[in-house]
Amino acid sequence: MARPRIHDLDRLLDVAEQLVADGGPERFTVRGLAAASGVSNGAIYHAFGSLPVLLGRLWLRAAADFLDLQVELIDAVHGGDRESAVEAVVAAASAPAVFADRRPAAARMLVTVRRDQLLGPQVPQELAEQMFALDKRLVALLTRLSRALWGRADGASVEVVTMCVVDLPTAVFRRALSEPTTDGRPVIGADSRERLKAAVRAVLTLPPPEAPTHGRRET
Repeated sequence: MARPRIHDLDRLLDVAEQLVADGGPERFTVRGLAAASGVSNGAIYHAFGSLPVLLGRLWLRAAADFLDLQVELIDAVHGGDRESAVEAVVAAASAPAVFADRRPAAARMLVTVRRDQLLGPQVPQELAEQMFALDKRLVALLTRLSRALWGRADGASVEVVTMCVVDLPTAVFRRALSEPTTDGRPVIGADSRERLKAAVRAVLTLPPPEAPTHGRRET
């Protein structure tokens, strides 16, 4: 059984992404992917080895692309001063909406599939390590933003940035990203986007609490 070419794998993952976004990981099957993509069961198993590996690769591709977008949006506005640091956090927080505009199925899939759902004995160590490496990239991003804002990256300051970049966008955008859609494209209105930005700016008006001096550790 011939292995699909690289560009065919990307198209195959695009189809898989849409299926998972529409039906969730529980209903996703290799047979369903074969029917939707026109690629045989055998070729799919030959390319990925197992359904858990396929789902892991799918999630990793989407999560890595999302993080790349956050970095892109931050770099576009961060100029080194306090004001641009705030706007960099706002840009990072807005990334889910921008990602939904560019990659609607991937954005919806990331909301419905958690990484811990994919980790298990059937996932190769190499793939698990790549997922954990992505976590380290996210921590580095949060640390970078915290240092830009306050010149510190202890637990308390990084927690405030995490609230802005992870918690608030999840609360504001989750419903739009998880609701059924008629055309597969989530609708995140301009009002929601602007209110998120306002909420992030409001949170950043208060400095993080002082970290204890005894045993203080930085991220």
